[in-house]
Amino acid sequence: MAKSKKNEAKSGLASDLRVKTPDELKDSLLGLKKEQFNLRFQRATQQLENPNRVREVRREIARIKTVLGEKAAAK
Repeated sequence: MAKSKKNEAKSGLASDLRVKTPDELKDSLLGLKKEQFNLRFQRATQQLENPNRVREVRREIARIKTVLGEKAAAK
């Protein structure tokens, strides 16, 4: 069975993250945490335009945390 394009994009993203340094990953994580905070407020005030973005940001945060954990374990 062939992989869907959605899965291929996700695995490509994780491999892109593994190339980055821990400092770059932490900067990305900080930006995503701020975005997640803003999305939460938009949802609470019924101003959220793209509800799927909440899920995407949550998963991107998880990917970055996973890669950071892998890098820490490798040391």
